[in-house]
Amino acid sequence: MATATFGTWPPDFHDQSVAGEDYWLVRPMVFHDLYIPASSQHESEDESHHHNCFVDSDGYIRYPSGGPSDDHITHWAALPFLPGLTTHVANGHEATEALARAREA
Repeated sequence: MATATFGTWPPDFHDQSVAGEDYWLVRPMVFHDLYIPASSQHESEDESHHHNCFVDSDGYIRYPSGGPSDDHITHWAALPFLPGLTTHVANGHEATEALARAREA
C-alpha cells in the first residue's frame, strides 16, 4: 500500500536549505498483523515481534497514529491494480504480464 508520514528535517541536516523544515514522505509499505524481522526469526527468545505495523522495503517499521512509537503513518491507501489485471502484485509473472501490456498501450 502507499503510506504517508510526516517529519521535520533535523537542524544539523546536511542540506541546510531544508534543515528544520517539515516534510511529507510517501512510500510503498506492507501492513502486517504480526511482523518478525528476518534478523530475529532465528533467535530463541525474541523481543522483536511487532503487531499492526507498516514495514517498508528497508525493514523500517512505522505504526498507525496512536501506536507504540512517535514515528507513525498519517495516511494510507491501497495501490492501484496492475495494468489489465486484477492484482496489486509487483513481482513475478503478474508484473511481467502487466509491463508487456503497458508497453503495448
